[in-house]
Amino acid sequence: MSSVQSLTWQWRGWPIGYQCAGIEQSDGPAVVLIHGFGASSIHWRKNISALATTCRVYAIDLIGYGKSAKPTPGDSIAYTFETWSQQILDFCYGVIGEPAFLVANSIGCIVAMQAAVSDPKWVRGIAMLDCSLRLLHDRKRQLLPWYRSAPTPLVQKVLGYRPLIGFFFAQLAQPKAVKRILRQAYGRKEAVTDELVSLLLEPAFEQGAVDVFLAFIRYSQGPIPEDLLPQLACPTLILWGQADPWEPIELARDYSKYPAVEDFIELEGIGHCPQDEAPEIVNPILADWLALKASL
Repeated sequence: MSSVQSLTWQWRGWPIGYQCAGIEQSDGPAVVLIHGFGASSIHWRKNISALATTCRVYAIDLIGYGKSAKPTPGDSIAYTFETWSQQILDFCYGVIGEPAFLVANSIGCIVAMQAAVSDPKWVRGIAMLDCSLRLLHDRKRQLLPWYRSAPTPLVQKVLGYRPLIGFFFAQLAQPKAVKRILRQAYGRKEAVTDELVSLLLEPAFEQGAVDVFLAFIRYSQGPIPEDLLPQLACPTLILWGQADPWEPIELARDYSKYPAVEDFIELEGIGHCPQDEAPEIVNPILADWLALKASL
């Protein structure tokens, strides 16, 4: 398997961490792997080398996560899907130098779709794994019963109190708490290892991590999948874990009806993070799809 390098790229004056493999393969398609909320490029550690046998693979840390900078939200940075999608596009422009396929998990799928909508020429295709449904979005909450939607603004307001969120985050950023959350999200509980917990926790103790966490959990605007899917002009593959408790598959099956979506593959017994839970299933599916699309 191809060796994986850990590198840094300067974006708008901030260091951005990323991993890459297979970049010596000039004839292989470029693929960017985009992680979900609270994760980082390390969440693709079981996929990078496997995909790099035929592709040039880049797994990037979105700004605010992993080994990337975590600037305080404000005038210089807003933690939104528009910001992250521009980061991905600028990475394609400045580092890869050509259009790429985007493979994403959870909120990373929204980032990927926003990038494809913003500059279609630079996105060859998208593979989405358990896309975030954004059920706490302002518009989606309007469709919920009042007793389910009413508490959300109050909770978000309370979480805006910095000392409180600092205490809450400190309780959350503990190995036992993270393991409990992951075991809820994963269909295959055995995939939640101490190594995974440690790798995901490491960036949580860096300066700025609390403010990034706060900024995103209070972010209930921006695009939802139903906004972006109709605008996609590139081939799109969707994989979804049937056991995902956070993004229920029954709310996502209609995504297969959008013109850009070529296939919607259900993964039995798999939860929210198929790339980490079942790489032996996901990697061949992605490799075959990428090879087919790259040949067209």
